[in-house]
Amino acid sequence: MPKILVVDDLLSDCRIAGGLLTQDKAFSVVYASNGIDALDQLELHVPDLVLTDLQMPKMNGLELVQRIREDYPLIPTILMTAKGSEAIAIQAIEQGAASYVPKKRLATDLHETVRRVLAVSTEERSYTRLMHRVAETTFVLENDLTLLSTLVGQLRQDLEQRSFGTRNEAIRMATALDEAFHNAFYHGNLEVDSVLKEGNHDTFHELAIKLLSEPPYCDRRITVTARYPPADATFIIRDEGPGFNPDDLPDPTDPEYLERPSGRGLLLMRTFVDQIVFNNVDNEVTLIKHKHQEISQNKEV
Repeated sequence: MPKILVVDDLLSDCRIAGGLLTQDKAFSVVYASNGIDALDQLELHVPDLVLTDLQMPKMNGLELVQRIREDYPLIPTILMTAKGSEAIAIQAIEQGAASYVPKKRLATDLHETVRRVLAVSTEERSYTRLMHRVAETTFVLENDLTLLSTLVGQLRQDLEQRSFGTRNEAIRMATALDEAFHNAFYHGNLEVDSVLKEGNHDTFHELAIKLLSEPPYCDRRITVTARYPPADATFIIRDEGPGFNPDDLPDPTDPEYLERPSGRGLLLMRTFVDQIVFNNVDNEVTLIKHKHQEISQNKEV
């Protein structure tokens, strides 16, 4: 049975909204008198949805929406709006509220709005639970930077949802993946030498665009495998280029290379992940992130 937390400092409005919801025997309702009280109730009851007024003492509806989005991202919020609260309602929607119902239309619109938001939320939660049970996923992508960028975003979300460190650590890991994808794209499949960047940045990209339409480069693929065992997240990125010798790369931590474009990717990869492993052909790199650990300053490569 879906549990709904109704938040309003006016007891009469709180009971009106709750009464309308409990007319449907499928819903159960708990109450809070303001945003602070609502956060306490969230700890106790973990509702499926929060229905909140906007103008309240101590913590208003906008502030409550922001806190719920940060601390309980899977719990949707619906606003109850009144005349004079239009500006704050727009802000709350921009900050993450799922929908709104004018107080004067609660009797006609509340039940339907709650039902629809719950339907969407339930599907998202089920999907998240399903994804947590996926131990390994493999993607085979053509040379398309848009697809690679989309995959970076998806893998970042996976890391956050699976609690591999903080949100900032997930972003740092995603940055390392993005660098690895770009290396596979430009230097692996297209075989464009990064030295060109140091001479003429335009020449580097013009050559890459030209090779994208020429065989064998245009036929090559990038294979990305993501594994999520209990303790580690492992990402294997393989291109179909001839490979390279990582021992020939300059030391990216040398101050001389901090201002040069050719060492940036490896520097970020080494800094943001816990372990980097190259295969014996050197056209495949494995990035490993340990769960619930701060990123170490001493990396294994």
